[in-house]
This record gives sequence, structure tokens and C-alpha cells, in this order.
Amino acid sequence: MATRNIKEVAQLARVSVGTVSNVLNRPEIVAPATRERVFEAIKKLGFVRNEVARHLRVGRSRTVGLVVLDVSNPFFVDVAQGAESVADDHDTMVVLCNSAGDPGRERRHLDQLEQQRVMGILITPVEMESPWLEELAARGTPVVLVDSPATGLQCSVAVDDRLGGQIAGAHLIERGHRRIMFVGGPPSIRQVADRHAGIGAAVAAAAGAVELLTSTSPTLTVAEGRAVGERVAALPAGERPTAAFCANDMMALGFLQAMASHGLRVPEDMAIIGYDDIDFAAAAAVPLSSVRQPRELLGRTAIDLLLEEVAEPEEHRHRQVIFQPDLVVRKSSAQGRNP
Repeated sequence: MATRNIKEVAQLARVSVGTVSNVLNRPEIVAPATRERVFEAIKKLGFVRNEVARHLRVGRSRTVGLVVLDVSNPFFVDVAQGAESVADDHDTMVVLCNSAGDPGRERRHLDQLEQQRVMGILITPVEMESPWLEELAARGTPVVLVDSPATGLQCSVAVDDRLGGQIAGAHLIERGHRRIMFVGGPPSIRQVADRHAGIGAAVAAAAGAVELLTSTSPTLTVAEGRAVGERVAALPAGERPTAAFCANDMMALGFLQAMASHGLRVPEDMAIIGYDDIDFAAAAAVPLSSVRQPRELLGRTAIDLLLEEVAEPEEHRHRQVIFQPDLVVRKSSAQGRNP
């Protein structure tokens, strides 16, 4: 069947091309009877609007890019669901891009999204310093940082990760642990650095009574958590930490697997706390204590800020929204340490 165009719709509906355009783009300004006539013509002709051509004319698509650190992490899936729930209400689509923690890959995604003239970009940046994000915004593409605070040059939504680390550390110290390991990822990732600083503050408050060990891994994955756990489990009992605070739940689940494979009991031999409180945390073989983040709320709030900036760019003022974390205590850390 031949491709139908907007002129044919206008002829069949007995209206101008401009009226058809208004029905497609601003239906609220068209009289209901006229609107119905145009929709009937569209249905009869099988007309499909050419979105690519439309984007070239108006300058922006109805697409938002969401660039995340690890698409396999359920935390980011939940953030994406939150963003998409708001986008759907605004006739907007969310495109998910995975940087995999690679700055070069992140930059390529940003370049491609800008070339596609996306409405704006939501991003959890790989590194704390990202000058190209500022350049992107300066060229007219709004940017909102997700799960990462901004300096005021962009809007951002984040959780107080330093407080989250402090809460986790205080809980373990209260349970009697005096040798604690932070199982982290790349310190260049802001969330990792802040969570480490938070547990460091809790240990410092113990005035020398607690030792903090730190493990750094290249990625925040189950496999890396398991690898750290294997090394820890192989240590003599007197040299092992008695508790681990992991930078996210994926690492904590891998660490938990390693303890089980070496016959170490959780929490009797090793207490474990994760971060994010993904659904898998509660469903683990030993239910995992975790610092909870409002995952879907982060996504919803981020896209709300982006849509506000798109709608009123001149009046818009950047905002930094910070949510408070809370610790969900489950079996993996519930038991106190015997003196």
C-alpha cells in the first residue's frame, strides 16, 4: 500500500494541513468535531506520522536517553521503570544505554544521543568529574544526574550515600564487630567513594576500637563480590574480618555465595550488609541486610526535573534533590558478635 501523507488526510477530512498538524501535535486547541473528523481520516487512510521528519522540523524528539553504569543491576532497572512511568504520561519514550562503567563508552552514548536530538539525558556518570556533560548542556541538551549529586550546573537526584555508609557501619559496630571490611568498586565512582567515607566516619567515631579494611574492585558485580569473598574466606580465621559492608547488593550477593561455598556461616562467622535493597536481597539464601534507596522514586523525580527544564528553559532553576537512605536489617547481620 502506498505511503499516505498529511495532505491526503487534510483532503479527506476537509480541513487544512495546519489543522491536521494541530490535531497531531496540539489536539487540545482543535474543536472536538474537527478533531474526530481528522482521526477518522487518519484511520481510514492508515496514515502513520513520520516522526523522523517531524523531529528534524521541530528540533527535538520525544525521546529521553537514560545512561546507567550497569544495565544488569536491578537497581538501574527499577530507576528506569520509575522514569518510564512518568515518560508514558507525557507521550515520551526512554532509551536505556549501558556505559558498563567505561568513560569512553559513556561518551559515545552521549554523542549518539545528542546526534539523535533527544529531548534530554538522564545519567549516572562513571566519574565524578564529567566536563562533557557541561558541554552537552551548554549546546542545548538538558542533563539530569541520577543517583549522583550535581554542583548546581545541572539538576540532580541522589541519596545521601555518606549517611548510608555511616548507618551500615554503626549497625555493625553496635553488633560487636571490631574488624570490618568495605567491599568496594572503583573509587572514581562517586557512590563508592561516599559509601566508603560514610563507614569510615562510623569507624572513626569508635575512637580506635574498630579496624576498617578496604577492598577495591574494577566493577560492582556479583562476580567481583564473589572474588573478594573467596580471598577473604581463604584467610586464617584470626585475620579475617567478621563483617563486610559491600558497595552494592550485587557485590554482597557474590560475597555471600563465597562464604557459603567455603562453609562459613552468615551471620555467625561473617555478617554482610549490601546497598540498594534490590528485590534479590530479601530473596537470598540468607536474607541480606541492605541500605535501601528509593529506586523508582529516583527515576520519577529525575524525569520530572528534566521535563520541567524542557517546558520552561528560561524560567527553570536547577535543583539538587537528596533523599535519605535507611537500613533494612535482615538475617545476614541481625545477630550480635560474641565478645
